Amino acid sequence: MANLSFNAQNVEPSKSFAPIPAGVYPAQIVESEIKPLKSGNGNGLSLQFEILGQHYAGRRIFANLNINHTNKEAERIAQEQLSAICHATGVIKVQDSSQLHNKPLNIRVKIRKQEGYEDRNEISGYEAIPGGTQPATTYQQASQSSTAPRKPWERAA
Repeated sequence: MANLSFNAQNVEPSKSFAPIPAGVYPAQIVESEIKPLKSGNGNGLSLQFEILGQHYAGRRIFANLNINHTNKEAERIAQEQLSAICHATGVIKVQDSSQLHNKPLNIRVKIRKQEGYEDRNEISGYEAIPGGTQPATTYQQASQSSTAPRKPWERAA
């Protein structure tokens, strides 16, 4: 038994943990950490996103990216997702995950249904906020050499 002196009338109850509706939301990374995967197959980058704006402000959505994994396909997918986050925030060269903190971006949220478990939110995409911070170059621009010939369907700059 614990002796408490607490009056619940003085504290607002915690908000619902029900998933937010699927959609695109402005958000920012507020916490990040590299953790060993439970499977023992590598390391994951654990990210906490905080929703910004009017609807669902302050709610947190979590993402885990398998940035080092024995399964090279899982690793490739995670690195593509990290690249999307970097491009959306305008932070292209990352030495520390904290460089991505507090940089607004849009996240595409869906609801994942799993038999035997409660529904939960999952992030399925990352995009720059229109009119927000943009990287100096896009992936396509950076990956193309200035001496590379143009393809017939490409416009001249």
